[in-house]
Amino acid sequence: MPAASCDSPLEDIEDIMSREDSKPHDRYFSRKSIVPKVRKRNTQKCLQEEDDPPNDSTIPGIQKIWIRTWGCSHNNSDGEYMAGQLAAYGYKITDNPSEADLWLLNSCTVKNPAEDHFRNSIKKAQEEDKKVVLAGCVPQAQPRQDYLKGLSIIGVQQIDRVVEVVEETIKGHSVRLLGQKKSNGKRLGGARLDLPKIRKNPLIEIISINTGCLNACTYCKTKHARGNLASYPIDDLVNRAKQSFQEGVCEIWLTSEDTGAYGRDIGTDLPTLLWKLVEVIPEGAMLRLGMTNPPYILEHLEEMAKILNHPRVYAFLHIPVQSASDSVLMEMKREYCVADFKRVVDFLKDKVPGITIATDIICGFPGETDQDFQDTVKLVKDYKFPSLFINQFYPRPGTPAAKMEQVPAHVKKQRTKDLSQLFHSYNPYDHKIGERQQVLVTEESFDSKFYVAHNQFYEQVLVPKNPMFMGKMVEVDIYESGKHFMKGQPVSSAKVYTPSISKPLAKGEVSGLTEELRHVLKNGSRTKAHVSAETLEESLTSRIGLRMLLALQDGGLKTLSLGLILLALLVAFFMKTHQ
Repeated sequence: MPAASCDSPLEDIEDIMSREDSKPHDRYFSRKSIVPKVRKRNTQKCLQEEDDPPNDSTIPGIQKIWIRTWGCSHNNSDGEYMAGQLAAYGYKITDNPSEADLWLLNSCTVKNPAEDHFRNSIKKAQEEDKKVVLAGCVPQAQPRQDYLKGLSIIGVQQIDRVVEVVEETIKGHSVRLLGQKKSNGKRLGGARLDLPKIRKNPLIEIISINTGCLNACTYCKTKHARGNLASYPIDDLVNRAKQSFQEGVCEIWLTSEDTGAYGRDIGTDLPTLLWKLVEVIPEGAMLRLGMTNPPYILEHLEEMAKILNHPRVYAFLHIPVQSASDSVLMEMKREYCVADFKRVVDFLKDKVPGITIATDIICGFPGETDQDFQDTVKLVKDYKFPSLFINQFYPRPGTPAAKMEQVPAHVKKQRTKDLSQLFHSYNPYDHKIGERQQVLVTEESFDSKFYVAHNQFYEQVLVPKNPMFMGKMVEVDIYESGKHFMKGQPVSSAKVYTPSISKPLAKGEVSGLTEELRHVLKNGSRTKAHVSAETLEESLTSRIGLRMLLALQDGGLKTLSLGLILLALLVAFFMKTHQ
C-alpha cells in the first residue's frame, strides 16, 4: 500500500565519515606492513570463562542487534533483508532491545507520528548507551536534520551493505551510505533480491517489485527518499518467488510505492509480470497485490480483472482515492479525477465478483472545504469500502503542501472523527454468515486466541488454533462476523489441504542462502568469547569467507579492496596451515 537546501536529499554520496573519524584510506594503509601472528595449537587457552563476550567488545560479528521497523510492507521487506545479512554474518538478532548492543532503526516518513516515534527511539537508544544505525525513508530524505548528526545511516538502496555500516558503528565510527545504485547510468530498483533474509513470518514473502514512483504528490515525503520509478527485471522477481516457495512460503505479497507503475521504466508492465508469477505459484499458495494508483491501472483493466479472477491470486486491490473532490485532487497533484477512480472500482467489481477494494482518504488537506469533505463522505456511503485507511493530514517538512494554507487543526480532527464514525457504522461481512469458504492460514491473532486466515477475497477469517492448520488451506463454515473479521468453524468432513511446497523455515532462520553460504554459516559463525582461540580463528576465517561470498553474489568485490582481499586470504591460509 510518497526545499530548502538544507533539507534536500543527498545523491551519490558514499562513505561520509564524521569529521573526527579517520578516513578509510588512513585506516587501511597507514600500517605499511601487517604480518599475521601464528598461534600454536598446543598453547591455546580459553580467552574468557563467561558465556558471552564483553559488552564493549569491538570484534565485529558477535554483538546482539535489535531491529525496529516502522511503515509499509516495502520497509518491512527491507528490514527482513538487513536482519538476514547480519545474522548470516554472525550477529545475533534479538527481540529484546535492552540486551542488544546496537539498535537498527528502520524509519517511515509518511506521517509526523511515525517520525516522532523514530526520533524518540533514537533518544532512548542514546540514553541507554546503545550503538545506533539508522535506515529507511527519514534519514534518506533529510540526512542533515539535527537529531541525526553524528549517527550512522544506511540508505534505502544500500541495504546490501548493512554489515559494513554495523561493523564500523560498533568500532565507534559514523558511516553514511546514501548513494543510488545504477547500471550504465540507469537507476536500479535497489539491492539484489537474492540476499539473505529473515522473514518476520516464515510463511509470507514480501517482494518489492520496484522502488520509487512516477508521481509528484504535493503532500508526499516518500518520493524524497525513494525517488523516481526503478523496476526490478521480471526474471529476478520470478526467481525470488521460486526460491520463496522452495523455502516453504505459502503467501507472497507484492509491494512498492506504486505497483501499477511497474515496468514503465524497463519496457514492460504489471500484467506481464503477474502472468509470469502465476506460472510458478504452487497450488495451495496465494499471491497478494500491493497498492496501485488509479492512473496506472486504467489502461490494464481487462488484464487485471483476468488476473484477479485467478484461483491463486487474491481478489483484492488497494487503490487510494485520497479525496472525492477533483479540486483537492488537483492540489494534491494526484493525476486523476474522481470519475477515474470510480471507473476502476466499478469495472473491477463487475468483472471480479466479490472483489475487496481497499482505499485511503486524507482528511483536512489544505484548501479542503466542507463541500469537498461531504463529497468524500458520500463516496464512502456509496461504496462502503470494507477496508478504509483514514488519515488526518500532516504537513511534512519540505513538501509543497506544507507551504499551503492549512485547514485548522480542530477541523481536521473533527472530519477524521466523522469519517471514522461513518466507516464503523456498517458491517461488511454480515451477509456472509452461513457461507462455506476455503481459507489459507498464515499467522496467529494478536490476542493469541485464534489463527488468522484469509479467503479468496483477502478477508480475514479467524479459525481455531489447531497446529495442523498453519500454512494450510482449510474449509470452514462462517458462523460469526465483526467489523474487520469473520469466524470460521472447520468442516469436519473436509480434508486439510497441504500446498505442494516445502516445509517452511523455522522462525528466525535465515532465508536466501546458497548451499555454499549455508555451509560457511553452519561451520563458522560461532563467535562466543568463552571458546578456544582455535575456534575464534576458525570463526574469523569463516566470516571473512562469508563476507567475500556475499560480495561476489552482489556482482563483484566492490565493497572490498584488492589489498584487503589478499590480506584476508593470507590470514586464512596461515590459520589453516599452522594448526
